[in-house]
Amino acid sequence: MSKSRSEEMVESLRAMQTAAPDIEASAVVSVDGLIMASALAADVEEDRVSAMSAAMLSLGERIAGELGRGELDQVFIRGTDGFIVLTSIGDEAVLTALARQKAKLGMIFLEMRRAAETLVKLVG
Repeated sequence: MSKSRSEEMVESLRAMQTAAPDIEASAVVSVDGLIMASALAADVEEDRVSAMSAAMLSLGERIAGELGRGELDQVFIRGTDGFIVLTSIGDEAVLTALARQKAKLGMIFLEMRRAAETLVKLVG
């Protein structure tokens, strides 16, 4: 039996989290704010993550464009308890990752880029 696109996306998210253990949770969100796949902790609300991810992606794209920084590649948020990183997956979705405070950001960025390359084939 073949896997659904959603199941393949979840596998890709879990593989990313295995490769970068400092990623605590992740999700693929459509540009209109709907969860396409997630590997979120039980205490994380999917709807909240999806709506905020879509809003941040939209705002980031607008800022990058209006301030002459080209196409948006990534949105990076640092809080006292960790990081939220959003990376575009083509034109249709965004990859959101929640990482620990002591995360090695280079590893997070690398694994997110790799996951996005796989996910773009599944999203489209």
